[in-house]
Amino acid sequence: MADKKQNRKNNRNNDEDYNPKFRKVRKKVCPLCSDKNLVLDYKNGEQLRKYINDRGKILPRRATGACAKHQRDITIAIKRARHIAVLPYTQN
Repeated sequence: MADKKQNRKNNRNNDEDYNPKFRKVRKKVCPLCSDKNLVLDYKNGEQLRKYINDRGKILPRRATGACAKHQRDITIAIKRARHIAVLPYTQN
């Protein structure tokens, strides 16, 4: 128990930005911005499956790591793919 308290004190002394309630999370890089050759296509169901969960719901930006512009493109592509039956609306 004393070791844990000592470790906490050491962390506070060594790192001036140390806050146990908030930990630094590395920012995700948009997969569509980083690879300029990658084109989002609503007819490619395998590509779009990365952006939906096992229930068929569209994943949010914090899970996909996409920027706002590309998240809107992903959403539109998934909705179009559902409409032409490339992707299901729900999965049981």
